[in-house]
Amino acid sequence: MATAKVAAGSRKPNPNRGSKPGERRGGRQKGVPNKLSGDVKAMILAALDEAGGIDYLLEQSKNNPSAFMTLLGKVLPMTVAGDKDNPLQTVVKFTLAPLE
Repeated sequence: MATAKVAAGSRKPNPNRGSKPGERRGGRQKGVPNKLSGDVKAMILAALDEAGGIDYLLEQSKNNPSAFMTLLGKVLPMTVAGDKDNPLQTVVKFTLAPLE
């Protein structure tokens, strides 16, 4: 029995296949953390506790400031939001220099 080859793009899409936009089918439920990530995080926190906890981090901030600042950037929230009663203000200043 011979099979006919179909040119790419010549098939009509089947509307009954695939998920619709916003529809979830299977997989982990939204908000469930990755088990491996949780285990690794627990190991890192245990190692930090063994190394001296806050005192160790304070020592690292002085001896290895670039590594400490990288760590700080990883743990700080990615979004900054102000209070609705006291919103954040952004000030941009431009200084124009005379042309010579």
